[in-house]
Parts: sequence; structure tokens; C-alpha cells
Amino acid sequence: MSNDAVVLPAHLILIGIPGAGKSTHGRRAARRLQRPFIDLDKRIVQLAGRSIAEIFAQDGEPAFRALERAATEALAFEPPSVVAPGGGWIMDPGNVELVKPGATIVWLKVSPTAAVARMGPRIRLRPLLASGDPVANLARLLSQRRDRYATADAVIDTEVLGWQRVVTAISSLAPRPAQG
Repeated sequence: MSNDAVVLPAHLILIGIPGAGKSTHGRRAARRLQRPFIDLDKRIVQLAGRSIAEIFAQDGEPAFRALERAATEALAFEPPSVVAPGGGWIMDPGNVELVKPGATIVWLKVSPTAAVARMGPRIRLRPLLASGDPVANLARLLSQRRDRYATADAVIDTEVLGWQRVVTAISSLAPRPAQG
């Protein structure tokens, strides 16, 4: 191994459609693991100085994805954390390249129907789900993203497990920092 090899932080990155529990379960797992929790969308809002909905409305999805990439790049400077990116984060292979090989990526799997039920009225705050039938919109997103989600290092079905078991399963997958 050369002296200039980059050692990436051992992040635990939770992926899945909106409503899968990335933020809720991620916060709980971070507490259990005594690691920071990073909500990537909140980082993007801080970076842009405006809401995700405003970014989408004013600048479009490509501008949001560029901010998402910048927030992902910044993870290299964070201690090992539990990270919850937005549902479309995995669609950019460059995002995965930025966190690998140090990170473990976990797909929190849920059906569109269960995800919509979990989100309740807050679903209208999500730009890709704000109009039309949210279950149909999520089903379409899942269909587009399924193959990329399937590249995760592990899959946890959040629909069949109680939240305690989901948090235990997530926590058990946390990569350990490399010993120097």
C-alpha cells in the first residue's frame, strides 16, 4: 500500500425510497453506535440556503444533484457516521465511488404503500411526490431505482421488522474504522 492511499471514513449509508425510515432509523442507530447522524438533505439545505423544494422549483433536479454530490464529497472529512441521503442519491454512481471502499451501504426496503402511510401529510413537502398519486409516484421511483438499490451491501426490510429490530440490524452492519 502506498503512502498516499486515501483512507475513507467507515460510514454506514442508508438508502431507499422516501418513507423507508432512513432518517428515523438512522438517528436511532447513530445513537446506539455513538456516532454522528448526517441527514444529507439537511446538509444540502444548509449549503444552498434554501429548501429542497425551492432548489427543485428554481433550479431543477440537476442543480439539486450537483449539491448532493458536493455534500457527499464532504463526507470524506467527517468521522464515521450514519448517513441518510435522499432516495435518489444512489442513482449517481459517482456518489458511491466517493464513499467506497470505506462505507457500508444498506438498502432499507419498504413498499410504496407502506412508505406513503408512514409519511402522512408531510409527503407534500417532497418535490418528487408533491403532486399526483403518491403511491404510484413512489412505485415509479422504486421501479427506476431498484437495480441501483440492489447493489447495496445489505438489505433490511423495514416493513416486516419492528423498529427495534431494524435498528439492531442496521447497527450490526456498521463498518469498523480501520486500525492504523
